Amino acid sequence: MIRGLSPYALAVIARLEWTRDDLRPGKVAAALRMWRGFVRNPYRRLWVDYPDNGCGIFECCGAPWEARQLLETVMLSMSERSARELHRLVERLDEMY
Repeated sequence: MIRGLSPYALAVIARLEWTRDDLRPGKVAAALRMWRGFVRNPYRRLWVDYPDNGCGIFECCGAPWEARQLLETVMLSMSERSARELHRLVERLDEMY
């Protein structure tokens, strides 16, 4: 569930998560949470990308840059109307960054 999105946009995201091989249910919400957490963190400028990529689980050790790229990819795959809704949420975070 992503607050701020209409049921239509949520349905579009759910369909993408079920039909695309690079996504799975909940991955877009996890990417948005990760990007939001990174952007709101006052110590974000000290972020270090570790060469071993941590545990390899996106929700645990994924990089915020990877999360932002995933959000961009999803927005490009969505219908114009639903992409505009998600873009509005992501744009607010981008402005904070």
